[in-house]
This record gives sequence, C-alpha cells and structure tokens, in this order.
Amino acid sequence: MTKIIALTNQKGGVGKTTTAVNLAASLAALERRVLLVDLDPQGHATMGSGVDKHSLEASVLDVLLDGRQAAEVIIDCPAAGFALLPGNGDLTAAEVELLDREEGRERCLVEALDDIATEYDVVLIDCPPSLNMLTVNALTAANGVLIPLQCEFYAMEGLSALLDTVEQIKDSVNPDLEIYGILRTMFDSRNSLTRDISKQLRDYFGDALLKTTIPRNIRVAEAPSHGLPVTKYARFSRGSQAHRVLAKELIRRLSL
Repeated sequence: MTKIIALTNQKGGVGKTTTAVNLAASLAALERRVLLVDLDPQGHATMGSGVDKHSLEASVLDVLLDGRQAAEVIIDCPAAGFALLPGNGDLTAAEVELLDREEGRERCLVEALDDIATEYDVVLIDCPPSLNMLTVNALTAANGVLIPLQCEFYAMEGLSALLDTVEQIKDSVNPDLEIYGILRTMFDSRNSLTRDISKQLRDYFGDALLKTTIPRNIRVAEAPSHGLPVTKYARFSRGSQAHRVLAKELIRRLSL
C-alpha cells in the first residue's frame, strides 16, 4: 500500500526541503517508487531535484485549482531517481483561492493524488513553512507526518503548535493521520543544547523520535546548487550516508 508522507514544520530553516529531496533519492536508491510533491511556493524541492521552477509549463497549482491530471504534470527526474510534481511561486495564488472556496478546499490534494498514488510506493509532500491551506491539504492527503526539527529552544514551541494542528486535522477530516517520526536535523552532538533538547524529545515522544540524525554537512548545503540530491552529488559524505540510514529506518518502521 502506498504511504503518503507530509514533511512539515511551520518553522523555516529546519532542513525540511533538504530532507524531502534527499529522502526521496535515498528511498529511490533502495528500489522504491517515489513521487515528491513540491507544495511549497518557494519551489526549492523542484530546484533541488534538477528542475528549473521558472520554466515550468505546468505545476501542482494547475492540478489543485484547474483540474489538470497529475499524471500530465509529473516530471521524471532520472538524475535524482524519482518523479516530481513540481511547484513554484504560482502556489501563492492557491492559498488565496483555496481560502475563498466554501466546500472541499482541504481535499484538493486528496483528489489530485487519487488516480496516481498507487503507482508509487511512497509519496513525499514538501509542505510550506507555515500552517496554511496548502499544509492543511497535505495533512488531509497524508497517511502520516514526518517532522524535521532542529534542536534549539524555539523549535520546541513550534512543535507544540504543529502537533495541535495535526490533532485538529485528525478530529475533522483525516482521523487516520499518524506521526511517523520526528527527525533531528543539523545535528551537532558536541553542542550541550542539542543534547538537552534531544533528551527532552526522547523523554516526551519516546519511539516517535527517530534514531537517525542528520548532521550539519557542507555537502548537503552545496548539493541544491547543482540540482542534485546529496546522495548523488557527494554519495560518500556524512550527509549522504545519514539520509540513506534515514530511508532504511523508515522502511523498517513503515514496512515500505
């Protein structure tokens, strides 16, 4: 059965898009059929997959609002190893239009993925760094949530707000939504605050805290400028190896 996973955190700069792209590539390298959906108006997941967001003939916006079939818009990214439903700045218009709709506004992505999701083992949705209608669409369509989190003070406060939103979505439109895991990113075990936050997360969330951590790594930061996942750009780097370990942990955890 296809697993649809929303990667979300309303706090920016936590490595959400980096995780989405590199996890997609790592799962594909392990022979899973992967679709990455770029639902962030910044379009960084699209660019990081080697696709120019400025020259798209169609994007996820056309699927959400104009009735285009997702299969017509999906782009194959052979260098990265996965398929992409691309996004760009046009998605800012989707937020406004979705808010104006009286019915079904939270189910547009569900309907868009309905015909094609079964063609993939995993669908990863890169959400915007805010709890808006695009994120609500992602959480409504998803089976579970993966939360990238940087181990710093303000991250804990943002996590509480996100978990409240997940509960609201469960209570209203998606009762089967689960927390698939909390992922520590830009991790530096030498930092005492990082260790303290990790302990708090482990004490409070238990098994929901993934064992894998993604370290700070210059190769991970460089890879998007080359339009490649770090697993292709610098496959033997620490960042690349960490994302492969993450993919294997999720395969075991979710029976992918």
